[in-house]
Amino acid sequence: MMFSREIFCQRLRQLRLSRNLTAKQLGAAFAVRKQTVSRWELGDRLPTLDIAVALAEYFNVSLDYLVGTSDNPKRK
Repeated sequence: MMFSREIFCQRLRQLRLSRNLTAKQLGAAFAVRKQTVSRWELGDRLPTLDIAVALAEYFNVSLDYLVGTSDNPKRK
């Protein structure tokens, strides 16, 4: 299975909302603007690999889950 931009966008938004975070709050945690988070969630832009890994760690899910190559959110 390949990386799915659509699944990444959906899962990032779902994870953010599950923590009751605004795009501004999540952006502040990663030193990016709320517009950047919105663009990630819309699929207009993708985070760098280091930020994607940090997002997975922040939400305590595997990177595979976040990018859609696995449906198992558990980290190993």
